[in-house]
Amino acid sequence: MRSFLSSLIPLAFAVAACTPIGGNGVPTRAAVSDTTLPPVKAFSTPRPIPPNRSNRDIARDFLDLSFELESGRSLERLTRFEGPITVRVTGAPPTGMMPDLKALLQRLRNEARIDISLTQSSSANITIQAVSRREIRKALPQAACFVVPNISALSQYRSARRSGAANWALLENRDKIAIFLPNDTSPQETRDCLHEELAQALGPLNDLYRLPDSVFNDDNIHAVLTGFDMTILRAYYDPTLRNGMTRGEVASRLPSILSRINPRGDQLSSNPLPETPRAWINAVQTALGPGTSPANRRAAARQALVIAQNNGWQDHRLGFAHYALGRLLQSQDIAAAHTHFKAADRAYRSAERFGPHRAFVATQLSAYAISAGQSREALTILNPQIAPAGQFENAALLSTLMLLQAEALEMEGKFEDAGALRLDSLGWARYGFGPDWAVRAKLREITALSPVKGRS
Repeated sequence: MRSFLSSLIPLAFAVAACTPIGGNGVPTRAAVSDTTLPPVKAFSTPRPIPPNRSNRDIARDFLDLSFELESGRSLERLTRFEGPITVRVTGAPPTGMMPDLKALLQRLRNEARIDISLTQSSSANITIQAVSRREIRKALPQAACFVVPNISALSQYRSARRSGAANWALLENRDKIAIFLPNDTSPQETRDCLHEELAQALGPLNDLYRLPDSVFNDDNIHAVLTGFDMTILRAYYDPTLRNGMTRGEVASRLPSILSRINPRGDQLSSNPLPETPRAWINAVQTALGPGTSPANRRAAARQALVIAQNNGWQDHRLGFAHYALGRLLQSQDIAAAHTHFKAADRAYRSAERFGPHRAFVATQLSAYAISAGQSREALTILNPQIAPAGQFENAALLSTLMLLQAEALEMEGKFEDAGALRLDSLGWARYGFGPDWAVRAKLREITALSPVKGRS
């Protein structure tokens, strides 16, 4: 299930509140006219990074992902599909969803070696139903999208929940599963849901905050399935495993499986990260989930940071705690938020080879620099983060970085370069943020950071 922890991802800049703006409440010089925006861009060739950790650590991750639920409840047996897997789409899929789905199925066939294909048959193993966000929240209030066993339509969910048919812990095999995706959000949000939910329909059901290189992590740093994720799924469907195996039975076979499919992992030293305590998970969920007051969110974020520091973490989880607290402090204390963003950047350096972690913080640090008139500092922060955002296929993040870069270039007097970069960013923004009004809102938000434009 992709939860509303994804609310951390939209890139807002509280520093804009300190920027001089025109008397009508918007920047006096717009960044783009109200003409038609460029076509939507999409990522074409996947560039996943192979797992960069030892097979011993990957085996531990596989077992914890596959034999536990997100709640911490243990699962007695491995469950998976046996034989070819078919997928159908129902509901009202948005434009662009089918190309993204076909590209994902191609990756699953090529990288995870799973026999999976599209069908129009009502007997499909996996049904992807595209519905409104309102319908999803009515069924499961905290979900942006979710996956359920033993049903094929959202209308069947309530009865399946009452009967226990939707209980993953009671599942003995996988034959029929439904995925519910939003059809009224940005193309990227639909695609991100598609990757995470289809991966969980096929394989592991758990999320682990300790993973720096996976969509099986509720920090939502990764938008699409990674090289690590494909390795996990390939192992999950290895012919030496079978449905119904216990944790011990799977553990005994994993070393030889991983040696065969990921031989490089046998050459890397084990460096296991400590378990993530439930208290930290609960604090993060309180800080970033729905239904909590701003004051209680901030208190929970501070608690998560204290737990991380008391445990001596120096990894991406410490960075995430600082980043989350910085986001929640922006509207109250910009200087304190900036301090936490700098601390997040330092901690995220440990995960630099695993994902676009530092690119998220770069949006905040560069926004602060631009609002302070420090264009050179902003460019120094931004320039190294463009490539990771693109490689990890996060269009919302990529377009935001490009728009910030264009703003800084304009402050440097490089108007032609800034205009070309800004125009190039808009196609990515349309994929990442969705409708034209959302793209223009992001443009106005970033333009409002510039003190030069404010004075004009």
